[in-house]
Amino acid sequence: MDEEEPPADARDLYQELLDHSGPDAFGAVVAPWLAHAGAGYPAWAARAAESLCREDFRGPADLRRAMSWELYALSRVSDVLLLAHQPPPDPEVEAPWARRTRSLDGWPALGLEQYLHLFTALGLEPFRPTGPFDPFLHEIVEVEQAEDPEEAARVTGTVWPGLWLGPLLFSRAGVRVRAGAHHAERGVADRSPLHWTFLRRHRPTVDLSQGWGGNSQWRTDFRLDHLTPTGRRVNAGGRRDIDDGGENPDPAEALLTPAERRELLLNRCLLRTPENLAALTATGASWAVDLFPYDWRLPAAGNPGRTTG
Repeated sequence: MDEEEPPADARDLYQELLDHSGPDAFGAVVAPWLAHAGAGYPAWAARAAESLCREDFRGPADLRRAMSWELYALSRVSDVLLLAHQPPPDPEVEAPWARRTRSLDGWPALGLEQYLHLFTALGLEPFRPTGPFDPFLHEIVEVEQAEDPEEAARVTGTVWPGLWLGPLLFSRAGVRVRAGAHHAERGVADRSPLHWTFLRRHRPTVDLSQGWGGNSQWRTDFRLDHLTPTGRRVNAGGRRDIDDGGENPDPAEALLTPAERRELLLNRCLLRTPENLAALTATGASWAVDLFPYDWRLPAAGNPGRTTG
């Protein structure tokens, strides 16, 4: 086997989980796949993370793409295994994202210990949130609205742990926060469309696989948030800096303020009702889903390094 190829395919694991309907998904599906992956997968994953985080990568472009696509497939596995730990959708709101693959309640459920067993066996390192809210490390799952609108967001609980793959942030930790409405608005920060994400039980999600066929959807790049010796890189695969408006910005993008664009890139969603909501709504009812922040990147200067989160 070519050492540049993973010894097991995360897409196969995803499909086996999709097809599984009985009890003990860990014993029936995950454990056999892990046995097939063996010790080779962590070594491959470490090489992939190092390669993807290098700006001076000199290998074949198709190798870099294949690494990114495999990590994207693995992120889908993570997404569906975390569904059981998320809040239910609002019963008053239609959840069209639930129809993407199967019932949101129909996916196999793993306990967090089994979830971590899978990903640590693949070479990833878990972290649990501590300290103040950090959008680089934390995904808001639920907001407790503080009376003081200026109260800064702080983490009050962990829903699921985050995962590092060497210098690469594989997934953020799911957290509950308490915040004033000027920092994180309940019903927006925890329920607005979450970009760069395949599936959540409690909110709409958007990623670049959507709308493609059964094979093409898997050729989706993994978002690169990673550490460097001088700080953090946010969506390092983006083609333009967040403060560069571009020659022909999307109408909805142009209606976001610079602060809202930065908020969307960092949090992967909006945290508050946009200032120009009426004008945005006039561009189309699905404006929040149709936003296209995937080309944006945050300059590295001034970003702090890794914390335990």
